This record gives sequence, C-alpha cells and structure tokens, in this order.
Amino acid sequence: MEQQDEINKMLQEGRISEAIQRLNTLLSAASQPDDRLYYLLGNAYRKEGDFQRALNCYLEAMSINPDSPAAEAHQMLMNIIEFYHKDYYNP
Repeated sequence: MEQQDEINKMLQEGRISEAIQRLNTLLSAASQPDDRLYYLLGNAYRKEGDFQRALNCYLEAMSINPDSPAAEAHQMLMNIIEFYHKDYYNP
C-alpha cells in the first residue's frame, strides 16, 4: 500500500514516466495480478495522453476485480472519447 501511495504522489507531481516505469516493474514482479496497480497504470497513461493504453489497463483491472475504481475511470474515459458536439459539424 505504501508503494501505491508513493506512485500516487508521483502522478500528482507530474512524474508520469517515473510512475509508469515503477508500476511496470511492480506488475512484472507481482506473484498475482493486482487490480489497483493496473488502475494506477491506467491513470498514468491517461495523464500522458495515451488513452488506448489507459483503457487497456482499466479493462485489465476490471477483469481482476469488477468492483475496481477502474470501472468508473473506464466509463469516464469512454465518455470523453465518444463525445462530440453536433453544432461543430456542417450538415
């Protein structure tokens, strides 16, 4: 849990690349999949602007734990991606 708090701090401070590297290291060393790490990795990719990787991480977290906060994050990101304003298009 302490490592996750440290990673959250990295994300808040804008140290995105460092957080991604740390999360990938933790995930590869984990004896079993951890939905919280995938959720944090998704958040890191989202902050970096890599929405596809963020969605993939959120889906992975949800496959491990359907009640993960990744479910809400996934839906919010999908809403952003699918949003369009009809007034901006010419008929």
